[in-house]
Amino acid sequence: MAVQDQKVSILMPVYNAATTMEQSVASVLAQTHGNWELLIVDDASQDGSNAVAQSLAEADSRIKVHALPHNQGAAAARNHGLAQASGRYIAFLDADDLWHPEKLSRQLAFMDTRKAAISFTRYLRMAENGAQTEDVRAESRLPYAQLLKRNVMGCLTVIYDAQLLGKTPMPDLTRQQDYALWLKLVKAAGGADGLDETLAIYRIGRGTLSSNKAGAARDIWRIYREEEGMGLISSAWYFAHYAFYGIRYRLFQRPAADAVVVDTSFGAAGK
Repeated sequence: MAVQDQKVSILMPVYNAATTMEQSVASVLAQTHGNWELLIVDDASQDGSNAVAQSLAEADSRIKVHALPHNQGAAAARNHGLAQASGRYIAFLDADDLWHPEKLSRQLAFMDTRKAAISFTRYLRMAENGAQTEDVRAESRLPYAQLLKRNVMGCLTVIYDAQLLGKTPMPDLTRQQDYALWLKLVKAAGGADGLDETLAIYRIGRGTLSSNKAGAARDIWRIYREEEGMGLISSAWYFAHYAFYGIRYRLFQRPAADAVVVDTSFGAAGK
């Protein structure tokens, strides 16, 4: 079976996402590549997310819903979905983010051309008011050493080949668990391949774990020291790069008031 025809397992952790999940799932349903399964894992939501997910699953047999008995966090939810995954390729989409309709088809074709074990794409970061805060470009080739300096692999853009890399769970971290996984996979693959096409939109929510900069910094340090087993000097070297890029982003990102409003239907802004 050609790569473009292979099944993709999409992992979607859900926690209190009843108001955004339908739009995210709609972006999966709109994919021109139809051989996929969407594994929605409800992490003990309190807002009716499970009922929304069940309704979506009733309308399309490719959508499968799993419910955790108590809140365990995004890593555990994704790992629960991963254990049920039957596709050769593993992809990720949170319940408030969006994909371009040709995201899977274009990225799988790209991976076939590059013979890539893991890939990522360009994506937009969007504030709650719909304004674009950053256009995150994808480098053509991303080696492990470069990834240590800055995570440019948006979780919603990554696809990896489980046939080549195995079904690898995310480390059980409160934050930055996706980055910890990318480091393991990219190291094993000898690098990641980047498709510099805008194929996804990441929505930034206020007060989310990912927006907690101090906590994220602590977790980056923990990843260097504990997950990657790096020495103090090497960890400090790469952490300095992480801090530099973080400060540069906060100083020079486009102010929300002046930002272009993102076209979430993927018109001109999404191509």
